[in-house]
Amino acid sequence: MKKELAIDQWKRKEHFEFFRKFEEPFFGITTKIDCTKAYRNAKESGQSFFLYYLYQSLIAANSIEEFKYRIEDEKVVIYDQINASATINRPNDTFGFSYIYFNEDPALFYELAKEEMDRVSKSTQLFPLVSGDDVIHYSAIPWIDFTSLSHARCYSFNDSVPKISFAKLTETNGKREMSISVHVHHALMDGYHVGKFIETFQELMNNQSNTLK
Repeated sequence: MKKELAIDQWKRKEHFEFFRKFEEPFFGITTKIDCTKAYRNAKESGQSFFLYYLYQSLIAANSIEEFKYRIEDEKVVIYDQINASATINRPNDTFGFSYIYFNEDPALFYELAKEEMDRVSKSTQLFPLVSGDDVIHYSAIPWIDFTSLSHARCYSFNDSVPKISFAKLTETNGKREMSISVHVHHALMDGYHVGKFIETFQELMNNQSNTLK
């Protein structure tokens, strides 16, 4: 479900009108996330670390309204819920796009995510069975400890979906860290909102109560 945002009453109306005209309206921020507690929680509960941090990032994104904004037909809409379209690696070194429904129940989220990951890994199709703008485009690049990232973009295609990428997990003196890259449409949000997401995501990664069961 979604509803239309009243642009004329929006405090960011002028920002929206300015940045939406850019050939490249996306901006990106890359930072480090402390994963020490999250990694331990995931392993102690016998869960996939990828699904563990994907779940936490979806909680963070759904808690910030601006991450639910999308531009559709010259309008701004607000989705009730944002899901994940994550790249899933295959044994033949290719990947496919998935559609993973977010559910606040961690056990149900994990069950549905595992089913979708298994389906995509066994498929030869690039695109998921379900598609739409009610997602965040996720990707994991666990082979590279990147410090910045750019995305392939088709400028003729109207795209306002946030893109979040995760790097290789590293360990130094017992501390585990992972770079995260967040690219968002500047007509819809600013660095302040990305900062809120990063802060919330880090808090959730430190919170053992959000462990998948």
